[in-house]
Amino acid sequence: MTKQEMINLIKTLIKTGEKIDVEFKESKNDLNKDVYESVCSFNNRDGGYIILGVVDKTKEICGVNPDKVDKMKKDFTTSINNANKINPPIYLTPEDVTIDDKVVIFIRVPEGTQLRRLNGRIYDRTYEGDIDITDNAELVYKMYARKQSTYFVNKVYPKLGLEFLDFDVIRRAKKMAMSRMDNHPWSDMSEEEILRSSGLILADPETGKEGITLAAILLFGKDSTIMSVLPQYKTDAIYRVKNMDRYDDREVIITNLVDSFRRLMDFGKKHLNDVFVTEGDQSISARDKILREVVSNILAHRDYANAYTAQFVIERDKLYTKNSNLPHGHGELELNKFEPFPKNPPISKVFREIGYADELGSGMRNTNKYTKLYSGGVPKFVEENVFQIEIPISNVPELKVGPTAAEVILEKQKVNNETSFETSLKQVLKQKEYEKIEGVIKKLISEKEVTIQEVMKITGKSRTTAWRYMQKLVECGVVMADGRTNNIVYRLVD
Repeated sequence: MTKQEMINLIKTLIKTGEKIDVEFKESKNDLNKDVYESVCSFNNRDGGYIILGVVDKTKEICGVNPDKVDKMKKDFTTSINNANKINPPIYLTPEDVTIDDKVVIFIRVPEGTQLRRLNGRIYDRTYEGDIDITDNAELVYKMYARKQSTYFVNKVYPKLGLEFLDFDVIRRAKKMAMSRMDNHPWSDMSEEEILRSSGLILADPETGKEGITLAAILLFGKDSTIMSVLPQYKTDAIYRVKNMDRYDDREVIITNLVDSFRRLMDFGKKHLNDVFVTEGDQSISARDKILREVVSNILAHRDYANAYTAQFVIERDKLYTKNSNLPHGHGELELNKFEPFPKNPPISKVFREIGYADELGSGMRNTNKYTKLYSGGVPKFVEENVFQIEIPISNVPELKVGPTAAEVILEKQKVNNETSFETSLKQVLKQKEYEKIEGVIKKLISEKEVTIQEVMKITGKSRTTAWRYMQKLVECGVVMADGRTNNIVYRLVD
């Protein structure tokens, strides 16, 4: 960078004011003591700029005493190279620059590859400034994860054996992978071999004992296992078009990621009109392409160490998602400048194998492409502690398309003078479908609602299978799914 380019950059930074990556210090005759906190916090976060000789509140250049410049630069360099002060030491080169006949000292702090401490304390950078997070175990863990290229989802559970996973889900994932590629590497692997090849069985770095990882549990775990290791885990799917104060439809999803993906896709398909467009010589569903990308993102790139509930929301003019995030930048992302960063590599790897996602970085491009085809709008991606995607959909959501099964039943009752809801429902569902959930239907008729746990008990099936049975009634409008903390409640549509 030339001297003039540096001057231009400093003027721009001063004009913009202090923010998450810019800090001003007056420091007329000596270094402010908290300048080292800013060095530590910037290096621990995403890097930033420190300008000495600028008043914070007024953005006025007060200047550093020219007679003190050399001493201040020397003191600064000596301190940051001292392992007893900043550990590990950091090597920076402060530059003195004259602007409008006043001298400022310009320090560029890069993003560090390892965590640094100042006088034994750990500092992080937020919009509020430099924050001491030493005593906040969760924030420190997240910082270590960013710096050491380790991931929360790689946490090992040596005491949990393979029996804590749902092998039916692993086998389904294997079939999905094999259907996408002839002679897929998983073809000749056992369930355990698939887990090992995907990095889902690792050795605990502290004890050396081997075990399944959190990623394995999230992808293939039984619901009870997931809740036992990550009780805050859930995804809230909301449809809010008519009832803006609450919602028109809702589903709280707390099952494994493989089934969560499908359920979120089904929720989106249920409430969004399909718009087919031509890509090359093929007709494709722009809606399904968009849903695939946003659903994959909210599940594969979430910060699972955070208790924030992920949201998948459809409103009249937009679809948006929110999920906790370990940001590697801040603000709205630009397509031509975006640099992808892996958030949960083992989950993303499995998603790619089974067709839920493509290569890293393609999601943003694809979402942008298909949103333009779907609604003519431009999606927005915002990188913060909560990652947000907003898809403009221009009034394409519909509560229903054509008559629901409930309406068909009511019409049949009018025509046939039929008074039995149960009898009429038999005319809508296939005989085998009806027989599977006959006991559930009887309970719905008598009590107007049934929980997923009750459906499991009545049918004798797993949670996933029970959900599939009930989804048929949800899709045709006979029942509405609602959510409770660890359950799903199905209510009969009036």
